[in-house]
Order: sequence, then structure tokens, then C-alpha cells
Amino acid sequence: MPEGDTVWQAARRLHDALAGTVLTRSDLRVPRFATADLTGRTVLDVTPRGKHLLTRIEGGLTLHSHLRMDGSWKVYGNGQRWSGGPGHQIRAILGNPDRTAVGYRLPVLELLRTTDEPRAVGHLGPDLLGPDWDPDRALANILQDPARELGEALLDQRNLAGVGNVYKSEICFLLGVTPWLPAGDLPPDRAAKLPALAKKLLEANRDRPIRSTTGRRGQDLFVYGRAPRPCLRCRTAIRVADQGDGSRERPTYWCPTCQPGPAPTPTRRSHTN
Repeated sequence: MPEGDTVWQAARRLHDALAGTVLTRSDLRVPRFATADLTGRTVLDVTPRGKHLLTRIEGGLTLHSHLRMDGSWKVYGNGQRWSGGPGHQIRAILGNPDRTAVGYRLPVLELLRTTDEPRAVGHLGPDLLGPDWDPDRALANILQDPARELGEALLDQRNLAGVGNVYKSEICFLLGVTPWLPAGDLPPDRAAKLPALAKKLLEANRDRPIRSTTGRRGQDLFVYGRAPRPCLRCRTAIRVADQGDGSRERPTYWCPTCQPGPAPTPTRRSHTN
């Protein structure tokens, strides 16, 4: 699943390829906007907002997309073979004389007035990689429902924008608590560290091709995707179980020694990063 750092990287690639150029190709392959033609308009910028991408275009228009689980934007040079998936998975094509951006498997794609962007992203909490980052507000949002499991509160983009399943598991490990701990039971000293820790992790990885939370080459993550291998700190077997209401698969990893506290029975299935 793309998280805030990977979406930030996607926005930078799209911005570098398209911003300041006039579109010579435009194809939105979703029924509602299939007849929209953006050719002849200049791309002004591509901005990430949490896990959302906002491509702003001359004339007061914004192409809003969200990658969710499987979506991606690929950028190709002239004559380069497109390799992001079969043609029927393409949802958007934006091109200029030098580069073509192709959106694959985009579950959310809509063209809206730039002034209407708050309708698409106004519900989001402070963006860990954005200019609106506010650590005090982010922590207050997380703690406003003290009975809610911390892992679920971290994933709620209304609290803070950019944390996904990987960072949820890694943040909880680094705080020394399980993702099933009620947010209100988070010790005050660890709660105070949470916003800065989350921001540090995403900022450190927004320019990296391979995400790392450990600083160790070849051992990039502390817990996520590592069950049942030994914990890098204490050698206890890492465990995995789903968290949430079951509406989507959310494998959650933890070390039962380094992260004492409430936890479900671990699942037998193995997840990889």
C-alpha cells in the first residue's frame, strides 16, 4: 500500500515531468470524465496531500487521484515502452512532447475545480510531509477517542495524513507499545514523542528508493513483513495478526517482548513487505 512517503515521491516525479509544460495528450478513462480534454493547458504543479495527489492545471482545474492499495503513476519518455500493467488498467494519460504520465489502477480519479479541492482533501488531518503539519493538533486528534486502538487511530487520515500499515507497525514498535493499546493508555512521555517520530520516519524515507526505519542495510524494517523471523532487538519471533473491522486486510506486526500489552492471537498466514 502506498504511504505518505511513496505518494510524495510520485508527486515529485509527476511534477518534474509535467509542471510548466503544455499538455499535448490527455485521456481520462473513467466514464464521468471520458470526454474531458485537457490538451493545450499548462500543468501548474503536482502536490501531494497525505495519500492524495493533486495535479493542478491551467484554467482553475485539478486532477485528483488516490492510489489506495494498487494504484500507481508511471512516467515514460518518448518511445519508451509502457510497463505499468495491461492497457485495460490504464485510467489516465497526461503527456507533453517529452514525457507521458500514465495512471494505472487508480481507484479515485476526478477532475474538479481547484477551488473545490477542500471537498476532496479537506477532511484530512495535518500532513506529515506538508506545510500544514501541526504536531500538537495531530496528537490531540489521536487522543480524542481514548478507547480507540492506537494502530487504528494512526491509520485514520482525519487524525494525521500519511501513515499507512507499514508505518503504523513501525511507529508502535519504536514506541514500545502494541497497536492494540487504547490510545488513551499511551504513557504521556511516549505520546509526546509520537508526532515527531512519525514525521522523522516519513521525512527520512521520502527521498529513499527503499524504505528503512532501522538504518541497517539489508534489515530495513523492525517488524513489518518480518513474521516469524526474530526481532532485531530481542530475538523473539515477530508476530502478525489483522487489525480493524475486517472490511479490508490490514496485517499488523509486533514483537510480544518489546511491545507488551493487549494483542490478539497471531494469524498463521505470512505477509511480506
